Amino acid sequence: MVYKALRPLLWRLDPERAHNLALWALRRGWLRCRVPSDERLRVAALGASFPHPLGLAAGFDKDACAVRGIARLGFSFVEVGTVTPVPQPGNEKPRLFRLKEDRALINRLGFNSGGAEVVEMNLAALLEGAGTSAPLVAVNVGKNRDTPAEGALQDYVSVWRRLARFAAYGVVNVSSPNTPGLRDLQTPGFVRDVVGALLEVAPEKPLLVKLSPDEPDDSLVELTGEAVAAGAAGVVLTNTTVKREGLRSRQASEQGGLSGAPLRARATDAVRVVRRAHPSAVIVGVGGIFTGADLLERLAAGADLCQAYTAFVYRGPSVVARILEELLREMDARSSPDVAALRG
Repeated sequence: MVYKALRPLLWRLDPERAHNLALWALRRGWLRCRVPSDERLRVAALGASFPHPLGLAAGFDKDACAVRGIARLGFSFVEVGTVTPVPQPGNEKPRLFRLKEDRALINRLGFNSGGAEVVEMNLAALLEGAGTSAPLVAVNVGKNRDTPAEGALQDYVSVWRRLARFAAYGVVNVSSPNTPGLRDLQTPGFVRDVVGALLEVAPEKPLLVKLSPDEPDDSLVELTGEAVAAGAAGVVLTNTTVKREGLRSRQASEQGGLSGAPLRARATDAVRVVRRAHPSAVIVGVGGIFTGADLLERLAAGADLCQAYTAFVYRGPSVVARILEELLREMDARSSPDVAALRG
């Protein structure tokens, strides 16, 4: 209720300024939300036990500066990053846009990052003395903008070498549309090489590869197969899209990656296609999950875990509680014993 009252004021701010204000409040622990605690929601995946299937996607807390505050909102896990080896400012501003009529965002942030050293310090401080009470953290790794393709592999290795020890699992980002040339790395050969190299750094840590919704289905299936064959646990489906079909907002023509409700159908289809081809791969589903029905749909398509980001912006700090309450009602209506029974 408080957020609903404040949202019109926040939305008068530039989107990136509002985002930074939210991070500032989360760092100070000012926001908290109680979420349903129900054993039916528990998920075992990636060598960990998750209290429920919904985490926060990468891109919100790039430098791991507000993980504990985010966890207090009820997210089951927090994916930080994308983290680059050395600091970089990202693209020129403005670079984040709200598409209110479409319940969507467009970003062209361009891997703005404090760099791996800053994230290392933040995660060390987070985990110091926390023991088993520390939030589950995933680390999304990428390359610096000015690193040529032939040096990209070393960028991923450099970040993972610093941060693997803090991560429940790692995510290889080869699919952001906002770093020139990055999607060119979304090839079977590079996927094999980068997964193999990161597993040499930390063989005990599960790895996922984050793929683009703009890849055709057969490419998603092939890339997943290469990732798993190289030793990855699975994939994250999907990143943002550069496609713009059916949008109504006046800012729909802005360049960058589109997230939110317009991505839901394609992201769900991607999960379904890859699950059919790779029944044992771990799939984290992300893209357009706003409601409990959306979450159920993604789980039924074959996702093991799911993530939200744009819904957090639109529905506010209580988004996890509301989505889980809606999911439990959907499960009750179907007499589902647990979320595992939902999975396609």
